[in-house]
Amino acid sequence: MKSAAILAVLSLAAAGAALPAAPAHAQSDPIYTGVFSNTAVGGWDTVSYFSQSGPVQGSRAFTTEWRGAQWRFSSQDNLDRFRADPQAYAPQYGGYCAYAVSQGSTAKGDPEVWHLHEGRLYLNVNRRVQAIWLEDVEGYIALADANWPGVLDR
Repeated sequence: MKSAAILAVLSLAAAGAALPAAPAHAQSDPIYTGVFSNTAVGGWDTVSYFSQSGPVQGSRAFTTEWRGAQWRFSSQDNLDRFRADPQAYAPQYGGYCAYAVSQGSTAKGDPEVWHLHEGRLYLNVNRRVQAIWLEDVEGYIALADANWPGVLDR
């Protein structure tokens, strides 16, 4: 791992993206919703990552609240599936960039830069950072797991 290069890429990628979260702090595992919204995953249907060929934008017609955030879905079926098991469909690390969390930082996760690994959804801030993430997914998951959710207090 080229630490200085990786941190430089992350710093550049996260400039403006390492925002304070707007999650509900009453929950033990905050959800990234951005500064001006209370919508998780930018309004994308998280069930669609698992059940379709890629993410689909959610609709205000199919919404639910979970962990202080609003979640949108493209269909009643996907909404029902999420309600039955939200942990199975929610992105890891509350939707923050998985690589950033592995490095002890935070950056917004981009819903269009995603990766499924062992049945879990991971978001990254951009494709350059995702390329680094994909070099050692298991190693970065171990680091991120160790940092989460304490990284939010730094």
